[in-house]
Amino acid sequence: APVGLYFRGTDSPEEVFGDGDFVSVVGTRDISPYGREWTARLVAGMGRSERHPTVVSGLAIGVDVTAHAAALDAGLPTVAVIPVGIDGIYPRRHAAIAERIASTPRCAIVTDFPPGTAPVAFNFLRRNRIIAGTGRATVLMESKSKGGGTMTARLAASYGREVFALPGRIDDVRSAGCNRLIMEKIAEPLTDGAIQQLSL
Repeated sequence: APVGLYFRGTDSPEEVFGDGDFVSVVGTRDISPYGREWTARLVAGMGRSERHPTVVSGLAIGVDVTAHAAALDAGLPTVAVIPVGIDGIYPRRHAAIAERIASTPRCAIVTDFPPGTAPVAFNFLRRNRIIAGTGRATVLMESKSKGGGTMTARLAASYGREVFALPGRIDDVRSAGCNRLIMEKIAEPLTDGAIQQLSL
């Protein structure tokens, strides 16, 4: 576990992390139209629930930013865990949505890296443990068999969290990680019923 977290948001850390319900949504940067549609449908479904869980992701290209944007559009709080110092944003192209997250009540940007930390490969793996540990459940939308999203889902399972994965075509490399986790019974398949379960 991190010793502490750097934090950017309009509310206090206690208000953001106090008694809320958290669901981590992760996956590939190389998102397909199928993955984009179901990420939006998952988050929209949670937005219609009474619990209004906080969506946690990593602000990366693909599944992550799709989940953050869908959460904001659905009126759900969202937390972005970044792999750089709190004074930076990665990738820079997501500066606008990062600012939107930081300025929205009950939302936040967090990191355990000190100011000035640059994006290096190892930081992404370290960042993923926070994403996996924050959510009561982790949902893998699309991922290669050895992608960062798959590793995050495996971490979540090792922490005793619920894990779900979006089933995909057996010949689609972007679904290989999801299908493998389902085959290995590490993840439950993401279905309409599972989305309702995540919303309860």
